[in-house]
Amino acid sequence: MTGEPPYNPPGSGWGGTGYGGAAYGQAGWPAPGPTAADRVRVAWQRRYESDYVFHFWSALGWTVLTCGIYSYYVLYQLVRRSREHNMRRIALLDGAAAFAWEQATRQGTADELRPAFERISTNMATLRSQTTDFRDPSAWVVLGIVSSGIASVVAYCLLDGDLVTHDHAEGAVEAELSAIYARLGAATVAPDPTRLKGRHNYAGRVIATVATLGIYGLFWLYDVMHQGNEHFRHNWVWEDSLAESVQALAGGR
Repeated sequence: MTGEPPYNPPGSGWGGTGYGGAAYGQAGWPAPGPTAADRVRVAWQRRYESDYVFHFWSALGWTVLTCGIYSYYVLYQLVRRSREHNMRRIALLDGAAAFAWEQATRQGTADELRPAFERISTNMATLRSQTTDFRDPSAWVVLGIVSSGIASVVAYCLLDGDLVTHDHAEGAVEAELSAIYARLGAATVAPDPTRLKGRHNYAGRVIATVATLGIYGLFWLYDVMHQGNEHFRHNWVWEDSLAESVQALAGGR
């Protein structure tokens, strides 16, 4: 059983030669796919493409200057970054787990670590399930325009729920991977458990937004932006450590 992985990581949803999609060489022949270590490296390097960091006061200023038009760009980026970040993290964590399994098999610890890999598989399924949700940023902008902003409030609720589900699932994967890499001799920093947040009180926030004629909605928007930003920053610390661990193990082959 040792040589059989406890899960079957799929190719990435990014396509092309990015996070695991097939690449083609001369004469149309399939080129060798990226290694698991390469998948980690590419996903780590592309975080600045997916993890859009908001500056609330700048966004508010542009919204005022453009008489509200800029707010649709804000909505677009809120939805886009949630979707793209999740896809990138799936690629990163899949690559990290696949690489760890290769190393565990090489070191003879695969059977010992198999339960941890199986737990990773369960939480990865949660992350992948989010890719099937209706989160097309362009569609949400259209909904925001035709609904006079009501869709933005709905998006705040959905994005917050997505972040909570995503964070708990990926936090569990990070904890398992940290323990696995430590066993393999290339420890990562431990993921920060204090980053996990609870869901917003959606009903209360909607009532407060209506009661204040939309003013509370600005505070809500700030929360959605800021909490997403903080989520990324916590991720980056662990990702940097993971990249170093993968590089150390890959170099020691």
